[in-house]
Amino acid sequence: MAADSKHWSSNLGFILATTGAAVGLGNLWRFSFLAGENGGGAFVLIYIACVLVIGMPIMLAELALGRSGGGSATHAIKALVNKTGANRAWTLIGALSIFIPFVGIAYYSVVGGWTVDYATQGLAGRVASIDGATAATRFDAMLASPWRLLLAHSVFMIGVMLVLIRGVQGGIEALSRLLMPALFIMLTGLMFYALTRGDAAQALQFLFSPDWSAVTGKTIILAAGQAFFSLAIGVGIMITYGAYVPTTISLGRSVAIIALVDTTVAIMAGLAIFPLVFAQGLDPAGGPGLIFVTLPTAFGQMPGGVVVGAVFFILLFFAAFTTGIGTLEPVVSWMEERRKMTRTRGTLVAGIAAWFVGIAALLSFNIWKDIHPLNAVPGFEGKAVFDAMDFAIASVLLPFNGFLIALFTGWVVAHLTRGKLGLAPVLESIWIWTLRLVIPVAIILIAVWK
Repeated sequence: MAADSKHWSSNLGFILATTGAAVGLGNLWRFSFLAGENGGGAFVLIYIACVLVIGMPIMLAELALGRSGGGSATHAIKALVNKTGANRAWTLIGALSIFIPFVGIAYYSVVGGWTVDYATQGLAGRVASIDGATAATRFDAMLASPWRLLLAHSVFMIGVMLVLIRGVQGGIEALSRLLMPALFIMLTGLMFYALTRGDAAQALQFLFSPDWSAVTGKTIILAAGQAFFSLAIGVGIMITYGAYVPTTISLGRSVAIIALVDTTVAIMAGLAIFPLVFAQGLDPAGGPGLIFVTLPTAFGQMPGGVVVGAVFFILLFFAAFTTGIGTLEPVVSWMEERRKMTRTRGTLVAGIAAWFVGIAALLSFNIWKDIHPLNAVPGFEGKAVFDAMDFAIASVLLPFNGFLIALFTGWVVAHLTRGKLGLAPVLESIWIWTLRLVIPVAIILIAVWK
């Protein structure tokens, strides 16, 4: 492998790869159903505010930590602790930044498998349903079949491993250069189709006319959590990707572009989904089943719905796949570095181990649906394996790691990054104090509200 293969070949390659890691099911699936359940426009505006105040500063912090420390997340944090003489307890950030993506890809691959299944069904012309009952029955039938879920989960994970084996430039960057433009083109086409064939007026009012009376503490909590989920912060991805960024690239400008693209994709997804939902008189608050139950119902009731449905679920797979690649990469990087493995062996060990953990997650939809392993732990009551994993990662560990990253970067490492981020001095000072005070207080308030 070439000597520079552990670095991005260009700023464009870095932005596409990082955007690919951020843009995923959080944008197309989670954002849509959360907006649908929480009043539309008000949620969208609060989400954008959370991206600006919490998401972008932490993303910049993670990239700065990665580039300053170099190597995997654990190596980067350890190196910075040694360089600054800080308390070694800060190395917990590195450990969490390996544990979180390992558990995350294990259950994320199960949902990624759903996109494999539906994309395959779409290509076969079987994804569009003439009524909601049929769509719900098909979705439930998929979840009830452990073998069907296992096959889709396996295909998704094998695909992720095959890309990672090819390395940073030859695998992650090369695929991102192909899939991200394709994703954007497909999403743009679907958005215009939905706006012209669906109920554009009602969708625009829903997404951009905020109903502040519907806003509660829960709305703010969900919007902040979505900012973490959508931008892939707190996971370890950005620390790892930051280690591959040459010093000639402006991190500040890159973060602004990535956040803009990520948020734009989420809003475009809403404009591709809600006009179709409203046109068919369906419920925008369809919850997690909005994509897999409500939309197939809409596709089945419109001209060309079979083709549109196929394109949509291929798009959903692309988004899930690029994020899956970014999620496993921190673990692979750690395997290469800490365990002295070749990239191929490290990818296989990490991927197969996560695949095994994912089996427990997929069984919780069928054979193990009545098993609640952490029932005695507050907050985990009644949660099956998949839900327990998702809650532990998305609602507990991601915000906690983001909290630690903000404090560590703001109070311990900030002096090492001054003048190296591509920010004007005043913006750099605002960023530092946001990390030191604003973000920790915001995360504590979110935790208290829960």
